[in-house]
Amino acid sequence: MAEQYNVTVFKQGNLNKGWAGHVLESYLGLGLDSSQAPNGGTWELKLVPLVYRNGVLHPKETMAITMIDPYQVRDTPFEESHLLQKLRIILLCARIYESKQETHSILRIVKTAGLDDPKLYGQVKADYDLVRETIRSQGFQHLHGRMGKYVQPRTKGPGHGSTSRAFYARTNFLSILLGLTPIR
Repeated sequence: MAEQYNVTVFKQGNLNKGWAGHVLESYLGLGLDSSQAPNGGTWELKLVPLVYRNGVLHPKETMAITMIDPYQVRDTPFEESHLLQKLRIILLCARIYESKQETHSILRIVKTAGLDDPKLYGQVKADYDLVRETIRSQGFQHLHGRMGKYVQPRTKGPGHGSTSRAFYARTNFLSILLGLTPIR
């Protein structure tokens, strides 16, 4: 399907990590979109890879949610944030990651998720508020990946030294959203 939808899997030997998600977006007629609004209008489509560890499925890695604009985050409460817009209703798809060759991708889980649970909502809000307060009191450059229980601010972009940041869902958060582990 990647070939059918003209999605590049490898370019000059480097893997396009988002290839399977791009195929799914094309298949659903969403097209590629990097805006901060949910790509399905009122819902956000996300695809994450899963791996087996000791016979149990786990998210392979964190998932980028949305870019961080320091001025927008500084001036916007969580209730009006792009982060909440993206997480309010998610069509979360998970595929089995089999090998670095990425010869195919097996869709394993399709689940509608969101922040309906008050504990989940409260923790994601606390993670956002920590980022917001850090930007206000210390500056954007003081954001780091160790912050946040479920959502972390991390560099995004090629190579080390990138100055852009994005909100990422940690693997423990993805496990909860996918129904692989309960909320704690």
